[in-house]
Amino acid sequence: MKNRILVTGCAGFIGSHLVEKLLSDGFHVIGIDNFDPYYDRSIKEKNLLIASLHESFDFFEVDFTNLSKLITLPEFDVVVHLGAKAGVRPSIENPAAYIETNIIGLQNILKLMEMRGKNRLVFASSSSVYGNNEKIPFSENDNVDNPISPYAFTKKSGELLNHYYHHHLGFDIINLRFFTVFGERQRPDLAIHKFVKMALSNVPITIYGDGSTSRDYTYVLDTVSGISKAINYLENNSNVYEIINIGNKKPLELRKLVEIIYQELGISPNLTHLPMQPGDVERTFADTEKAKKIIGFEAKTDFRTGIQNFIKWYKSTINS
Repeated sequence: MKNRILVTGCAGFIGSHLVEKLLSDGFHVIGIDNFDPYYDRSIKEKNLLIASLHESFDFFEVDFTNLSKLITLPEFDVVVHLGAKAGVRPSIENPAAYIETNIIGLQNILKLMEMRGKNRLVFASSSSVYGNNEKIPFSENDNVDNPISPYAFTKKSGELLNHYYHHHLGFDIINLRFFTVFGERQRPDLAIHKFVKMALSNVPITIYGDGSTSRDYTYVLDTVSGISKAINYLENNSNVYEIINIGNKKPLELRKLVEIIYQELGISPNLTHLPMQPGDVERTFADTEKAKKIIGFEAKTDFRTGIQNFIKWYKSTINS
């Protein structure tokens, strides 16, 4: 019998895609989400439409910062902890909320696992922990003691908290550092989503800085594949504590990203420029050799294909 997998943040961008992947692979999925008002609840409800039709999916509206609610959940075998307060800039404005959700909330998940006698966890960390790392590509062995946003330090703190549970209680844990995930269902506050909306509305796209900043954009289904492979690794190995980059290892400059979006939309560029924003990093660039070696992960989707898929989804779902 396939394992029962608890997925936190299951109604979100990555979470909803992961749930569908796990269900198609024959797993029973217990999904939780608190519909954080960071963006509209109806978007997340739509994300769950496909999964909600599946008999092997159980959904619970639960906030994992509330341990008394967590302990009422059904039994599970493995946890994929995707749930978190997201966003670099909002974390600068309200760091306490990020500490509560991303650190105390994780502590509750680990406590629940301890209470249930379960010890396998895939944790969603972030490339933001690298800060303005000067060495490229970013390796899991690089020093990450210099975060430049509260969001980043809560993700680094999560990795450290997980290490304590591995060392002290023998938990098997893989921390996946996601690199700028994009694709269908992307959050409306993220750059690609905003840029496509602005371009189609004939609103100038805002470029922060000179456009030379770059990101290692990773298509959502590639990211989901990485999570799936991490789950499989935990099912077949013991005494595991790993930190693994999940990226595309092909950074793209902001100005090139915008150029591709306008090309794919068939619209002439319309831009405005503003200074760099606090908390933004200059670049992200994933070294994925460890991911390939340990869990067999390699990104398969090129950026232009991913953008084409996103635009098709946006026009049929959001702009229809």
